[in-house]
Amino acid sequence: MFMSSQMTQSTIYIGLNDSKTGVQKFDTGKYMSILKNVCHSFRLAFSMHRIEGGYFHENGDYVEETTLVLTLLDTPEETVMEVAKDLCAFFNQESVMVTFSPCSVVFVKEGIWDN
Repeated sequence: MFMSSQMTQSTIYIGLNDSKTGVQKFDTGKYMSILKNVCHSFRLAFSMHRIEGGYFHENGDYVEETTLVLTLLDTPEETVMEVAKDLCAFFNQESVMVTFSPCSVVFVKEGIWDN
């Protein structure tokens, strides 16, 4: 059985280096735990993964850092922006990046014991 629909995928990119010191203050696992707690408090289904990337600060300084990528599906834009603001503040970031993309979603349901 297939169930398909059109949704908006929202993605929030959160760097882990502190905006003032330029270094990551805590273990990546602690940041992941905070991110999970924020999503839980907003009652959001989510997925996340860790990437490495580079970023130019507003002053022109370049930094490479560990980044967490939070993916949300079919979440109202105002909620996504609230989450982004909270994560920016909690992680002491200069900014976080948010993208919105239309996507097709298919849920595949199959089981060995289905009749």
